[in-house]
Amino acid sequence: MATARAAVLLAGFMLSAVILMPLQWLGLKLGLSYARSLPNRYHRFLCWLVGIKVTVRGEPYRGGACLITANHTSWLDIPVIASLAPCSFVAKSEVAGWPFFGTLAKLQQTVFVERERRTRTAHSRNEIHARIAAGDRLVLFPEGTSSDGNRVLPFKSALMSVAQLAIVNGEEDREENLVVQPLSVAYVKLNGIPMGRYFRPFFAWYGDMELFPHLWEAFSLGPIEVIVEFHEPVTIREIGNRKALAAYCESRCREGLIRALNGREAEPQVALAEPQEIRPLAAGA
Repeated sequence: MATARAAVLLAGFMLSAVILMPLQWLGLKLGLSYARSLPNRYHRFLCWLVGIKVTVRGEPYRGGACLITANHTSWLDIPVIASLAPCSFVAKSEVAGWPFFGTLAKLQQTVFVERERRTRTAHSRNEIHARIAAGDRLVLFPEGTSSDGNRVLPFKSALMSVAQLAIVNGEEDREENLVVQPLSVAYVKLNGIPMGRYFRPFFAWYGDMELFPHLWEAFSLGPIEVIVEFHEPVTIREIGNRKALAAYCESRCREGLIRALNGREAEPQVALAEPQEIRPLAAGA
């Protein structure tokens, strides 16, 4: 049964993606409105197909553009987060070259950042600014890698610099009001039973794991439950600097993960109410 389940789900995943890829490409090429919502609908379908039940805690920021910072456990984080609302991801440039999944990432308008080449920083800054100015929600995984799902790794403050890539409009006019919202993702149950430390790594993708064998293994197991928690959003101006921002986001994600894995309820929180203006990037910046 496990082998049959894996075969059916993997076939459904691949077939549905292949059918929708040309449609999404055409939508992006012609600037059609459905190209923004189609990935969200596809990921909702994928969660249904695989048997992922997503429970949402907290409130997503609804006042405009937002950078979401999340802990990273698995490739499953992508459909889980993207099923909640239209969004795109910030990923390392190597992802663009991955067979099949690189194409999917491009079709979801992923922003690829070359971390090792400072000469490309300006290009990344301009692209991220344009996306934020257009009201996009971007998702960043500040750990820089994925974990086994039982913990949150340290958030790298260098990766949080993307929150500052869109703020330069002359040295005297720094736009520091970009809203950043931490998001914790926890894999909590398998077939309705608490997953525990033994089974959670079957759904985590980390270390030297090969992707397709991991897909097969994850698909062979039963339905899973995931708890996603939106934490209180902040701005760099409120928090101080990118190191403080990384520490804040890491702390909130860790608290959310621990709460979910221990079966505790989320604590009340207050979200930012006012949208923040994003000014156009100065010429030559």
